Amino acid sequence: MHIAYVCTDPGIEIFGTKGASIHAQEMIAAFLARGDRVTLISPRIGTPSTGYEALRLAPLPALSRGEAEARAAAQLALNNAVTAALREAGPVDLVYERHALFAHAAMEEAAHQGIPGVLEVNAPLIEESARHRVLALPEEADASTARAMRAARLVVAVSGAVGDYVRRHGAQGVEVIPNAVDPARFPSVQRPDGRLTVGFLGTLRPWHDVETLVRAMTPLRATFPHAHLLIVGDGPERERLAPLLAALNAELPGTVRPDDVPGWLARMDIAVAPYAGNQPFYFSPLKIYEYMASGLPVVASRVGDLAQVVRHGRIGLLCPPDDPTALAGALAELAGNPQAARRMGQAGREIVLHDHTWARVAARVLRVATGVLA
Repeated sequence: MHIAYVCTDPGIEIFGTKGASIHAQEMIAAFLARGDRVTLISPRIGTPSTGYEALRLAPLPALSRGEAEARAAAQLALNNAVTAALREAGPVDLVYERHALFAHAAMEEAAHQGIPGVLEVNAPLIEESARHRVLALPEEADASTARAMRAARLVVAVSGAVGDYVRRHGAQGVEVIPNAVDPARFPSVQRPDGRLTVGFLGTLRPWHDVETLVRAMTPLRATFPHAHLLIVGDGPERERLAPLLAALNAELPGTVRPDDVPGWLARMDIAVAPYAGNQPFYFSPLKIYEYMASGLPVVASRVGDLAQVVRHGRIGLLCPPDDPTALAGALAELAGNPQAARRMGQAGREIVLHDHTWARVAARVLRVATGVLA
């Protein structure tokens, strides 16, 4: 099968280091591992790493970095280039697109050619942009999104909340498929006794409520003075949190390459996924699946559908959001019972490596997409 993988999101370099980049890399790798031919169509490809030699690259023109309205207009104009790239890449058996604002040509061209068009949607982009950034050309953004949703033969949403969003914008065939991991990246790790490193992996943004984790470390250290905080990632919140992090003597390696992530997770004993309670939660957090694959017990905020992922008492613990005392209590519970913590970590690893792999995601997407076509 020849699959065209399309992503026109200007914020995503396909072979970059952010979570969205890893997601794109893993889906492409899963298709390649099946023996499919894959053509990557994107304005921000980057440098493919080892293992992607068979990937065909179809670079699109670079997008403008000017004012928000000029960027939006450039994204709309890119639709013509996407159509041309798909026709040049042909014949294509399936078009798989990571949804971006102002992008509709890939799904419409797939429909025009009579081949399956699969639209992967990771967030309610219109609402997210209006809340956290500047949503230029809102009417055009809404119209383009509706065109993509209606044209897609299958829309893959990473969570139930995203599924609701895509249906409101006209999607018909919707499948909810959460994120996953590549088992080969996460070997089993033997963690030493007596160590207590509390870790976070991800971008430091307001909805990743790292401040609550930072503030939980003081009461945790009242009982476990050797507790150490490791923050793997960077972002706009780092400067604001710098004084608190310095007072804790926290370890901050910054942004790391995807290949180095498993090594940093191996240095953690408990992994935390804190989320603010005042922010809409629609994510399928890649970090949680990577925590689980690493055999780490997970402490997460009780928001959205995280209770379905972090099964309380089985693979980790849930606590109220925005509550450093409650978070410290959950961390102390695991720190005080290392045997239970190890059992939870192992249970999480077994679940994610059995049920949540990119190979299974790719197989499910193609099975459903071809079934919808039939």
